[in-house]
Amino acid sequence: MKKFKLLLIGILLSTSFTMFAQQTVKGVVKEKSSGEPLPGVSIIVKGTTSGSQTDFDGNFTIEKVKPGDILVFNYLGYTAKEIVIGTVFNLSVELEESSEELDEIIVVGYGTTTVKDATGSVEAITSKGFTKGNIVTPENLLSGRVAGVNIVTSGAPGSGSQITIRGGSSLNASNNPLIVIDGLPMAGTAGGSRGVLASINPNDIESFSVLKDASATAIYGSRGANGVIIITTKKGRKEYTLDYDFQMGFGEIKDRINVFDGDAFRNIVNQQQPGLISLLGNANTNWQNEIYQNSVSTQHNMTVKGQIFGAIPTRLSLGFAGIEGNILTSQYDRATISLSMNPSFFDDHFKVSLNYNRAFEDNRFADSGQVGAALRYDPTQSVYDNSSPFGGFYQHITGTPGKYLVSNGTRNPVAALLQNNNVSDVFRHYGNLKLDYKFHFLPELTATANAGFDKSTAEGTSANPLNSPANYTDLFIGNDSAYTNKVENESFDAYLNYINTFGKVKTDVMAGYSYQSFDGSGNSTGNTRNSNDAGYTSYVSTPVVLVGFLARANLTFNEKYLLTLNYRRDGTSRFGPENRWGDFGGAALAWRMSDEDFLKNNKVISDLKLRASYGINGQQDGIAGDLYLDKYRFGNQNSQYIFGGTPIQSTIPSERSNLKWERTATIELGIDYGLFDNKITGSINAFQKNSTDLLSDAPVADASNFTNRVLQNIGDLQVNGLEFTVNADIIKKDDLDWSVNFNATYLDREIKELALGQDITTGGIAGGTGNFIQLFREGYAPNSFYVYKQLYNTAGKPIEGAYADLNGDGIINTQDRYLKGNPQADFTFGFQSNLNYKNFDLAFNLRASLGNYVYNNVNSSSAQYDLLQDNAVLGNIPTSVLNTNFNSTSDVILSDIYLENASFLRMDNVTLGYTFDRPLKQFSSNSIRLWAGMQNVFTITNYSGLDPELASNGIDNTNYPRPRTFLIGANIKF
Repeated sequence: MKKFKLLLIGILLSTSFTMFAQQTVKGVVKEKSSGEPLPGVSIIVKGTTSGSQTDFDGNFTIEKVKPGDILVFNYLGYTAKEIVIGTVFNLSVELEESSEELDEIIVVGYGTTTVKDATGSVEAITSKGFTKGNIVTPENLLSGRVAGVNIVTSGAPGSGSQITIRGGSSLNASNNPLIVIDGLPMAGTAGGSRGVLASINPNDIESFSVLKDASATAIYGSRGANGVIIITTKKGRKEYTLDYDFQMGFGEIKDRINVFDGDAFRNIVNQQQPGLISLLGNANTNWQNEIYQNSVSTQHNMTVKGQIFGAIPTRLSLGFAGIEGNILTSQYDRATISLSMNPSFFDDHFKVSLNYNRAFEDNRFADSGQVGAALRYDPTQSVYDNSSPFGGFYQHITGTPGKYLVSNGTRNPVAALLQNNNVSDVFRHYGNLKLDYKFHFLPELTATANAGFDKSTAEGTSANPLNSPANYTDLFIGNDSAYTNKVENESFDAYLNYINTFGKVKTDVMAGYSYQSFDGSGNSTGNTRNSNDAGYTSYVSTPVVLVGFLARANLTFNEKYLLTLNYRRDGTSRFGPENRWGDFGGAALAWRMSDEDFLKNNKVISDLKLRASYGINGQQDGIAGDLYLDKYRFGNQNSQYIFGGTPIQSTIPSERSNLKWERTATIELGIDYGLFDNKITGSINAFQKNSTDLLSDAPVADASNFTNRVLQNIGDLQVNGLEFTVNADIIKKDDLDWSVNFNATYLDREIKELALGQDITTGGIAGGTGNFIQLFREGYAPNSFYVYKQLYNTAGKPIEGAYADLNGDGIINTQDRYLKGNPQADFTFGFQSNLNYKNFDLAFNLRASLGNYVYNNVNSSSAQYDLLQDNAVLGNIPTSVLNTNFNSTSDVILSDIYLENASFLRMDNVTLGYTFDRPLKQFSSNSIRLWAGMQNVFTITNYSGLDPELASNGIDNTNYPRPRTFLIGANIKF
């Protein structure tokens, strides 16, 4: 009996020790509704800072966990879940959707953080929140979604976009943000491509992180001044899935610039230019209708995910896009292949991420300049003329017999499009290999190495047949040209990351090295077909090399007080030795006020974080050529000398060798908030950016150089702004879910200083010679419009050539021009709505812009009666001439009558879908979503031109218009 008691006590003690011994907990986290694994879920042992996160297959491992410990699971958009550890150490966890976003894992430069711990101005958008619609290039997934981010895309198929964050930070250098894909900073693409992002399939994008303030972007040093957009692509998983997405679009350009039709044109010529009546034809041709076409476009995407070789989670996707443009001959075709492999070894201590992408672009470019030609061409002439020697197209001809083109007469725009074959083939492949190793002897320390490349080659030709009048006055010449182009971008990053907790202080320290090289080369040929002479040019650029040393420290005290410090030292081959190296850095503080005792149980305020940051970063892009090695340039034919009887072209010392970085310092105050259990969340930011040493082509003092304008660091620019964002779950029920996002941005840009205090003219316009409509001037916004103040008669009609004498000297001259408005909007707004009722879903996007001005160069260069005579032929003019009755362009082109407030409200897209759950019962998981939608639904504006948003830097001169597109599609999942 005594032995039995001892045995029983021993069993109980051993059981007790087992219960309280530290264990390793493993498991998988899945989405409850679909059963799909969730990557990047944050798992923390409650009351500590130790934890982990799920891998790409939703798996996790946490060591040193005791029975009774509580694991807290958090993921963006899902309700947090707590699980008490008992005797089961292999868990299967399901998370339900929620509006909670605080523990979202978001990607920042060279690492990750969470919304809760972020100290800078960073916004993350995942695939669940992407903008829907006719998305051909990935940046449009963000359109209207992020405060301070403005994206403008033309109507050309597959065209690149103008992206600005917080109004940019430069005058003449680049205002484009740095784009980083899977750790690889993108630096350009081969000529012949539609744009840097054109060859990237939006279907391969998992998430965007938008870094806006200098404390967040300082880790990118000399390239972060315009903000950073970090793109993360989709990864492989162990579970096998098959997705197929199909989309078809039918596009049409609905609007036209109002010009005279054939009958009205004959009447106006009879009234205004009766001497030209003999040149009129008998037709009634709408040339805008003739150059536009209805388009049909398709997109196919197929994705397979699963585990290969028993251990490698893999994702393979194929994409095909055939996008027909809405101007004759315009076409964009793209094929993409994307492969991602994400194995891990040694109990997840060693992780490998391999991403490889191939893209093939086939382009046929339509000359958007023919939009302007269609406005001007004589509407009383037919498109075709069977007797014409120009391929059967009507042309203004002269001579006996008529076989020569009329000198300087407008060419038939339909012929100019159909008889020109401007094509390119672009091959691009890019990718990266990322290795993460968490040291076994020191698991708090992780080493990361990431090598990436981006290489593209292009071949293009532009050919006109012998009977094409597109470029030459004399018949039977024709022309063709060809080019090849290659661009290479290579990068390597290596860094160490140490995360540990010391009492109440959590430390996250990173230090590393970065290298990037960018190079390009190519050649071009051109010749006229009746000549043996051929022009040939080639170039080999000097590689631009950027080297950086970087470090960051995140310190958290008591989970409430946060400090982030960033530092980067960059060196570039673009600048000389004295300016080659630059130091950049930032600091940010945050206070999680909602975790204080006085707010902890507040029923209204569920989250409140105050932020403050300051940082300095730089800018070196957007200026052509190698700024340092281009120390000398060739003079012209008048600057030669004789050496040994041979004329030698002289070289002139370049003004570029003393250039240095543009630098931007940003100070920001911000609030992140959550209300009513975070059913309403958002942020408010106030910031000021000061850019110094701005690069621009600007005047210099007389006799100080060989030219009166050189590239130089010329002055300072200040941008003040406010941003407001709110995300709200209006309704959150089992069968009904309605969420909205609203964001607003205010921007005020002002030039603080210019070289020698001189104005700099910019904004060249059509109509006349050498006219500029914009100005850089101290105390005003960049590109402010420089105009005369129009005078009107007692009937309210404008008086041609009559302007206000603003300086009162009795003389009307350039001293009476004044600055009015600028292309930058004072306020921009975005609104997105997502409504789900049972299996139905409805989504739409609205955007608005207030206070932006556009100079209508279409009217200013064409809406005058004198232009009814287009040299020796007739030319159509806008009907807006009836409002002004102006005769001469030269007298009125600089009038403020052509400067218009271009504020607008636009619905970008609306989509309606229905999802069939498990239509194929023999499969455990499958669905089919059928949907329809419309892109470019409506625009409300007082601007008289085609599109208030497409004006190039505020000057509208017949850009490629955007179509309204009707869409149908299907998403099939197995």
